[in-house]
Amino acid sequence: MPNKVTVHPSGHQFDIDEGETILDAAMRQNIELPYGCRGGACGSCTGFVLKGDIYYDDAPIALDDEMKANKQALFCIGKTRSDLEISIDEIEEATPLEVRQIGCHVSSKNHLCHDVIALRLALDNDERLQYHAGQYIEFILEDGKRRAFSIANAPHNDDLIELHIRHVNGGLFTDFLFESMPANSSLKLQGPMGSFYLRENRNRPIIMVGGGTGFGPLKAMIEHIEYVGFDQPIHIFMGVRALRDLYMNDMAKQWMQNNQNLSFIPVLSEPMNEDNWQGETGFVHQIVAEKFPDMSNFDIYMSGPPPMINAAVDLFTQQGAAKENMFSDSFEYSADATQAIAAKK
Repeated sequence: MPNKVTVHPSGHQFDIDEGETILDAAMRQNIELPYGCRGGACGSCTGFVLKGDIYYDDAPIALDDEMKANKQALFCIGKTRSDLEISIDEIEEATPLEVRQIGCHVSSKNHLCHDVIALRLALDNDERLQYHAGQYIEFILEDGKRRAFSIANAPHNDDLIELHIRHVNGGLFTDFLFESMPANSSLKLQGPMGSFYLRENRNRPIIMVGGGTGFGPLKAMIEHIEYVGFDQPIHIFMGVRALRDLYMNDMAKQWMQNNQNLSFIPVLSEPMNEDNWQGETGFVHQIVAEKFPDMSNFDIYMSGPPPMINAAVDLFTQQGAAKENMFSDSFEYSADATQAIAAKK
């Protein structure tokens, strides 16, 4: 049987399994505790043990004898074999997370389709980045310019930061990433950023609309939903030009097998003859509107190019969607037209 952890002063409770860290158990049950490195080195997760006992597999660096005497503990790596009562200030959903500048290096680079890569980053010194599903980071380049990309993996699975990046012809930064970037390259990032993230305390059916690499932040949201569990229906629509632009389709099919309340509908705007496409065609926002003529009861998340976002907002508003229930992540081109960046709304 799992043990019970009670958090003060909120009074929230969650179950914890044998061998599970307090932080992992809290995240699994949608309770957000502060953390930094998730390795016991930074002390960001420090709180007080009011009742019960905590143990560690390895002695935490950031916990000294004085802290132990004061009944303080590091919840990112702390475990228990008993019921616990702890004291720590939780992160409220609307509370902005700390924006940090962190060094990182490239762990892997894999092609997802003909012009999109999955870039996975490891933070220096085994640091971890705390973020909400759907938020983004910015690369800080040597000349001071910035390039922004949405995080494509869920917060609980943060060993690496995953980004989905499309190659832009003539884009200096994406040329570097795709063609000349050495293995294990070092970069500098800042994050988390943006108000586009999953609102977890709203019990309304959800429509998600993605275009191109806008799939990335939606993927992070779905992975988080799978982790914490949502009961409401979720309808995902993914718009691309042709079949060759549709990536991670097998993963989306697996989501549907895992969650009977989830549907995934890809939409091709310009299918090629060789695609032999039998699915939906046209503009993705129009297909959504055809499927859901009354959108007044939905929370709507949209991620993709500005024309798609703008057209979707106009059309969905006509069909009853309230602007306070629509959340968007608009991918735009930088002023020098050399690189696509994400201007987050």
